[in-house]
Amino acid sequence: MPTTTFDYKVRDADGRLVKGQLEADSIPLVAARLRDMGYAPVEIKPVAINLNREIKIPGITDRVALKDVALMSRQLATMVSAGLTLVRALGVLADQIESKPLREAMLQIRQEVEQGSSLSSALEKLPKVFPPLYIAMIRAGEVGGQLDVVLLKLSNTLEKQVELRQKVRSAMAYPTIVLSAVVVIITAMMIFIVPIFKRLFTSLNGTLPLPTRIVISISNVVASVWLLVVIAVIVTIVVLMRRWIATPGGRRKWDAFKLRPPIFGALTHKVALARFCTTFSSLLSAGVPVIEALDIVAANAGNQIVADALIGAQEGVREGKTLSAVLARYPVMPIMVTQMIETGEESGALDDMLDKVATFYDNEVSATVDSLTSILEPLIIVFMGACIGCIVVSLYLPMFDYVKLLQQPGA
Repeated sequence: MPTTTFDYKVRDADGRLVKGQLEADSIPLVAARLRDMGYAPVEIKPVAINLNREIKIPGITDRVALKDVALMSRQLATMVSAGLTLVRALGVLADQIESKPLREAMLQIRQEVEQGSSLSSALEKLPKVFPPLYIAMIRAGEVGGQLDVVLLKLSNTLEKQVELRQKVRSAMAYPTIVLSAVVVIITAMMIFIVPIFKRLFTSLNGTLPLPTRIVISISNVVASVWLLVVIAVIVTIVVLMRRWIATPGGRRKWDAFKLRPPIFGALTHKVALARFCTTFSSLLSAGVPVIEALDIVAANAGNQIVADALIGAQEGVREGKTLSAVLARYPVMPIMVTQMIETGEESGALDDMLDKVATFYDNEVSATVDSLTSILEPLIIVFMGACIGCIVVSLYLPMFDYVKLLQQPGA
């Protein structure tokens, strides 16, 4: 008999109504399993076939936002510290979470914990939702009996990462929107306005100035099938670049290149350092060993050059060297960072020192974003005006020449 998915409604030990799904061969088997789990079945029925069911696109509709995980962690920490059992807290979260993928993940985790698994083991089965950083800190919290404290630290760490991403995105949002508007306006001018002037210039039967000929040539390309060729070439280049960046060598060269530009390179560097210090501090404060913490931080560094330094530091620490001495060999690690780490090692408060460094670089990122926005705004406006102005002037140059020709004696 084929396995069927059943919707169920049950009452838990506290009398609260719980809903969910189970796969089984028949309704009696579902009821027996629910009773073994400590529930009193209220209603069990096969899942109805819905022809209008939601379309799921892997990687898009099943994606869980980092801010949702941060909020869930803070809520779970509050409930666990208030004395609720982990199973009950997970059930409450599953009922109130708005994100459907995260709600499904919480239901799965709750079921795993009910069956005797630890929270960290249940999280390991959902690597797309919970990264190694999250799982390692939860495991450390379970071992140390401080799950609520670790969950609170996790929520703070994830919230800092979300805030850091939003700062970088805000720096790029304005230039992207304005440049997109420039491209749309110029394209519209090339398709609709320039051809009108082109027909007018043809009736004049004269030699057009060089800027006008250039604009007309661009308009001919944009308004013809050649535009599709240009777009195809650009898409091909982008696809090949992404494939190259996906390779280890390509990723390393691309990340090294991102650190070089004067302003954007400094911003990328500060973001990577802030992310490294925040993550490393959280892992150490949760009780994760340094070697394991460095491995997790390297995997989540966001920049391969920084990751290489952390992997090298891991090897050095394994050989008995101090972390600060090993990191000092890598140019990507500023002197201030290595000196603060050295001070933290000497005082036995490495996690606190790293947290201070992370706060410093968070503030640096905010200042860089503000200065970058203030610099880019006038530059982009000037660029937009220059592009449109050049097109307009080039279109009117033949008319100026024609007026001069008419003003000549005997014209």
